[in-house]
Amino acid sequence: MQLGNRALMMINNRMMRRIYLLGLLVACLIVGWACGRGGAGSSGNLGETRGELIGVKGRKGWRMHLPIGMVYIPPGTFVMGQTDEDIAHTQISFNKQVTLGGYFMDQTEITNNEYRQFVYQAIQVGEADDVGGSFEEDFFGPDEETGLQAPEGYELEDFYPDTTVWISDFAHHLGDPLLTYYFDHPAFDDYPVVGVSWEAAQFFCAWRTRHLNEYRTQRGLVSMPNFRLPSEAEWEYAARGGRKLSKYPWGSPYIANRLGCLLANFKPRRGDYISDGYAYTAPVAKFFPNDFDLYDMSGNVSEWCEDAFSPIAQVMTWDMNPVFSDPSQPHKVIRGGSWKDISYFLETGTRDYEHKDSTRASVGFRCAMTYLGRSSGTEF
Repeated sequence: MQLGNRALMMINNRMMRRIYLLGLLVACLIVGWACGRGGAGSSGNLGETRGELIGVKGRKGWRMHLPIGMVYIPPGTFVMGQTDEDIAHTQISFNKQVTLGGYFMDQTEITNNEYRQFVYQAIQVGEADDVGGSFEEDFFGPDEETGLQAPEGYELEDFYPDTTVWISDFAHHLGDPLLTYYFDHPAFDDYPVVGVSWEAAQFFCAWRTRHLNEYRTQRGLVSMPNFRLPSEAEWEYAARGGRKLSKYPWGSPYIANRLGCLLANFKPRRGDYISDGYAYTAPVAKFFPNDFDLYDMSGNVSEWCEDAFSPIAQVMTWDMNPVFSDPSQPHKVIRGGSWKDISYFLETGTRDYEHKDSTRASVGFRCAMTYLGRSSGTEF
């Protein structure tokens, strides 16, 4: 009996030693792996990387965040330019096949209430800077971050919508009610902002970029790409909604559906502004969206684009993500037509322009953002 107990104890001791040695071996392997590989990301010295190319460790992951109110426009190739008869004989919209990468675009035009958020924050910063500080840097960020610098003589008031356009744009027009109420009254909160110059739209994009990225930075997130005005090519591609040679965003070559209902807010006949349901602008998203789920790409208000205007821009620009940049050219492209325009200006291929300093009762804008991700396909 004693011999059996002694044998059992010897077996148990051997098993315990083996378990101990196995545990010690595993611990050594873990320590060796951590010393030889795991610390390579901090300093990248020879001892930590073993002389191998392993990249920088500890990098934050990336996933593109879709901002509220925007939709994803997939990359693609399309024929840019006039899709029907050039009835005005302008000869400024030549056909050209171009390719675009993916990007985000506002689903609707920027509304009065959205622009009001920008104005109210500008007022707050401006009042704080009365006791010292730089308004431009405090509000938009350093010039080296935004790439924008306020033009000489530009003041805080210049960011406000010019409400006088409701009188100055039209001769002998009773525009006083709109001058008084259009931007400030809650009845017009969901209407597109107008009376905004190309320069003011640029500064709105810069503020919106900083507004989003300051929030992300405070939470340890990677900054998003800048908000900006869409290029002329991006605007036209988005307006077509993926349809080839589409005259209007809704695909049909007609301005009304089978029931005779007009498909956008514009001027269908001489002196007739109300047939579409709205005498002036309409609240955003009141008409059907196109196949990219974008509203009011034709009618309501014309929209600022990033490009300087040139009658031969298609000839001079590249066929991959084209944009015509010319700081010396004060005329900037507008697209889409407005509540006061005839159907010709609603066509996806019709080009128009305004002076960058001008403010109009018929011109607004929406923002775009470059998509950083796969060339094809989408996560959204």
